[in-house]
Amino acid sequence: MAKKTIITVATTGAWPSKKDNPNLPLTPQEIAEDVYKCYQAGAAVCHLHMRDDEGKGTMDTKKFEETVKRIKEMCDIVINCTTSGDLNATDETRQAHLRSIRPELASYDCGSMNWQHNSLFINHPKFLEELGKTMQECGVKPEIEIFDAGMIYNSTYYLKKGILKAPLHYQFVLGAAGGSAATVENLCYLKNLIPEGSTWSALGVGKGHVPILMAAIAMGGHVRVGMEDNVYYAPGVLAESNAQLVNRAADFIRLAGNEVATSADAREILGI
Repeated sequence: MAKKTIITVATTGAWPSKKDNPNLPLTPQEIAEDVYKCYQAGAAVCHLHMRDDEGKGTMDTKKFEETVKRIKEMCDIVINCTTSGDLNATDETRQAHLRSIRPELASYDCGSMNWQHNSLFINHPKFLEELGKTMQECGVKPEIEIFDAGMIYNSTYYLKKGILKAPLHYQFVLGAAGGSAATVENLCYLKNLIPEGSTWSALGVGKGHVPILMAAIAMGGHVRVGMEDNVYYAPGVLAESNAQLVNRAADFIRLAGNEVATSADAREILGI
């Protein structure tokens, strides 16, 4: 049987704007409609960030609720909510939507770092312990976001402590300023550090998008695409839509001899 590869689409993120790409979805309606088109193109998981009415990143629970409701009315894609959509959010506002929505997946950023060389992305150990417990209470599987190797070692500490439960699922985020560069060598190194039996996916930010996409498929991992990570389709060519990026990923997966995982396949692979 051919291996099934999961495509996650990250439609929006907290940072890109309509000035970067006018096709970027920002409102709950735009995001939901965009996710549905990506689902039709082959995305099995959607990673959701919300924006406020001014277009800035927000952890507003009502925005999450409206968007998820709209998506579920159209398809059964796996819902993956961020817990880090606003650097000014509190520990409570970063978790409130998990208790309300109880998504199948949510991000678990496993350490703190300098962010974009101009701010701090803080994930205090006390917050990570609290978030892990909240996810267990709400039946949410953590997607462990890895920006550098130290975050993998943090995750194994929380696994031993019972804050995280095996099997773990990792998302390697490569090319973010302040984190590991988007190179195949770094992807190989990080992949070899995760506990046996874990699942993993990878993404490359900006110009690292396609190389990491292709490498992850070749190495047997899963993939993430979308305008959160890259607003271009090719150098100097803006992406027409997130679905366009999903379609390309699906083509690569099939060319590699794999099958594009459905949402049902993703639930089985991830144990959710």
